[in-house]
Amino acid sequence: MFLQLFFTVAFSAVPLTLYVPPLRSLNPFVETMEDLMSESRTYTNRVYPRVRHLWRRILDCLLCSTTTR
Repeated sequence: MFLQLFFTVAFSAVPLTLYVPPLRSLNPFVETMEDLMSESRTYTNRVYPRVRHLWRRILDCLLCSTTTR
């Protein structure tokens, strides 16, 4: 009984290893993502307040137009 359960679990876990990449291939991906984030940080810091202001103005227009006078 235990041996059958062991083999069932072992053979069902083998296909899962095909979907998980090895760690050595994850390192370049993580490094690339860190570089991308650091390069886009200055752009994001400059654009984010403008987007927030634009969103606030859009909401103000939508909410003001729905109120009755």
